[in-house]
Amino acid sequence: MTFIAEGADVSDQAELGEGTKVWHLAQVRENAQVGKNCIIGRGAYIGTGVVMGDNTKVQNYALVYEPAHLGRGVFIGPAVVLTNDTYPRSVAPDGTLKSAHDWTPVGVTIEDGASIGARAVCVAPVTIGEWSTVAAGAVVTKDVPAYALVAGVPAKRLGWVGKAGHPLRRENGFWVCPETGEKYTESDETLTAVGVEA
Repeated sequence: MTFIAEGADVSDQAELGEGTKVWHLAQVRENAQVGKNCIIGRGAYIGTGVVMGDNTKVQNYALVYEPAHLGRGVFIGPAVVLTNDTYPRSVAPDGTLKSAHDWTPVGVTIEDGASIGARAVCVAPVTIGEWSTVAAGAVVTKDVPAYALVAGVPAKRLGWVGKAGHPLRRENGFWVCPETGEKYTESDETLTAVGVEA
């Protein structure tokens, strides 16, 4: 059963999966597709046609502009912004007000399990790889590899993280998660899971 708090604005044309909760003052626009067991926090905005996978959390006052695509188990921290306009202008060169038909939105893609920290900005078009972590306050202007930990303005890779979110440690030629023991190999700045440390 879905839950929509009093004061939330959810379009009749949006699809909400079983077990999803939408909190006060959140807005979910037309044709948004929200998976099962998702949480959309207070004052969050989910744009027209945005797709959210199962078990995804969008925290308070985050702005997810169309045509963003969020995978399963994605975490969007408080006040995160996913942009959609490469060259934003309110008016055309002749000074007339631009309408929705005067530009083509571009989206941010966030793959399964990735986390975006509070107040981070992802400047479209970018892809955030699976299980990666974008630190709070970062500004992402380039694609982020799977399992990468990025921070700063503009965001740069500082290291690697595992599925549990902990920074990985270098041990005996592998990257190892201190929480789960899962091991990874690195090749050409790409990380691949290879199993669990015995």
